[in-house]
Amino acid sequence: MTALPTRQTESTQIAEQQLTPPRRYAVLLLNDDYTPMDFVVDVLTEIFHLPHTRAMAVMLLVHQTGKGLCGIYQKDIADTKCQQVLRSAQEAGYPLMCVVELA
Repeated sequence: MTALPTRQTESTQIAEQQLTPPRRYAVLLLNDDYTPMDFVVDVLTEIFHLPHTRAMAVMLLVHQTGKGLCGIYQKDIADTKCQQVLRSAQEAGYPLMCVVELA
C-alpha cells in the first residue's frame, strides 16, 4: 500500500524541479538600399511600439551597420512581429527584411 502524497512532499518535489525560463529571440531589421528611412521608423513605432526617438536611433543603426535590434521576445511573439514587418513591407512595395535570431 502506497502512502498518499502530503502537501509537504508535493512542495518539496515542486521546489526541486528546475524550471527554466523560455528562450528569448532577437528580432532584427536588415539594411537595404531601397526602403525609405521614414517607412522603417513607422514600422518600428507601429509594430514594435518604440518611442519615435528610439525608432530613429534603431533606423540609423540599421542604415549604418547593416542591422538593428527591434526587440527581444519569446519565439512565437518574435516570429509574429517578423511576419508583420515582412507583410507591411511587401504591401508597401519595399524589400525590407526582418530576421529572428536566438538572443
